Amino acid sequence: MSTPAPGSLIAVPSYDVVLALPTADRARAHAFAQGLGLETPGELADDGVPEPLRVRLNEQTAVMYVPTGGFGWVTAGRPTADAGTSECLISLQVGSTAEVDDLVGRAEAAGGHVVSGPEQKQWGYTGTFTDPDGHLWEAIVSEI
Repeated sequence: MSTPAPGSLIAVPSYDVVLALPTADRARAHAFAQGLGLETPGELADDGVPEPLRVRLNEQTAVMYVPTGGFGWVTAGRPTADAGTSECLISLQVGSTAEVDDLVGRAEAAGGHVVSGPEQKQWGYTGTFTDPDGHLWEAIVSEI
């Protein structure tokens, strides 16, 4: 097998991506996901919420809400960001400005907080919101 030339693209496997986020309240996180119209597959636990709480964003991407107490176990004790601190932005690319408006509205109705109402920015039409645990999400139609 030859080594690719510097700067050339290398074909990599297609990975499924799961973003793990801590949650203080599984039922609240589940209700938020359902309010966004997202699938939460899995067997229901005693609390009526699928275990694990996996939220399908598409065929290869999901968010897994891990109870705050167990999140340190997953991260081998590394500190978790304080509430109100954003370490990442989950950006949902949608097909129209109406979808951005709808998704931001559904997020707020499902217990999220609108950080920046839908508006045209230099990079696209976008609105940002948090889930009930304060994790930052964005709905966007990018400029083409």
